[in-house]
Amino acid sequence: MITLRFFASVRESLGTSSETIVLPAGVDTVGALRAHLVRRGGAWEQALAEGRALRMACNQVMAQPSTAIADGCEVAFFPPVTGG
Repeated sequence: MITLRFFASVRESLGTSSETIVLPAGVDTVGALRAHLVRRGGAWEQALAEGRALRMACNQVMAQPSTAIADGCEVAFFPPVTGG
């Protein structure tokens, strides 16, 4: 099981801030997880599409698509944030 967290516009698009799922077989990186979620279609495809500017974190550490994930991880998706 992994916990998914969604923030800001991603949360608004999906209509949820979190979800717990069983890690699918063969999904062992943050990028593979994103692709798996995109295949759900609809709002998922739009919010998490590969071309969208999107940040990801694994266990509260910024992650790259190649970052490994395993049972027990928390993966977060959020839009880029600017400050000033």
